[in-house]
Amino acid sequence: MQNDVVAVIVKGVVPTPNGCAVFLGNDEKIFVIYVDHFVGNAIQMTIDGVKKDRPLTHDLIGSILVGLGTRLERVVINDARDQTFFARVLLTMENELGTKIVEIDARPSDSIVLALQQKRPIYVARAVFDAVEDRTEILEQWRKQQDDPESETP
Repeated sequence: MQNDVVAVIVKGVVPTPNGCAVFLGNDEKIFVIYVDHFVGNAIQMTIDGVKKDRPLTHDLIGSILVGLGTRLERVVINDARDQTFFARVLLTMENELGTKIVEIDARPSDSIVLALQQKRPIYVARAVFDAVEDRTEILEQWRKQQDDPESETP
């Protein structure tokens, strides 16, 4: 698996008029996935460690996994077509019969929230990572604009 995937982390969540831009990457490259406001907020709240009065959908799913003795192993953003990203969530479950590994199709946005909640790794298929445009400069410009509101908006 080491050569066909690249480990990434969430580098930033930026509100946009139509949702949020989630910047993912590593020291090599940062790319963006656009998500709706709800999931963007869930990602940011998870990063910030915000405690919620009532569980959100992602919290519920995480609690169900824990309750069933299932462990989220990793998330892999495995494809991108027409500016739409696809992901797989890999789960393991152990019982008296042995270990069962389940791979589930999921939206990357939902997968990212679950991975952050469970403190599990996020990977991107090497082919996807190589194909996406590097958006490091845009994230840096946004951060600079946040530090200095007088500067130009990216």
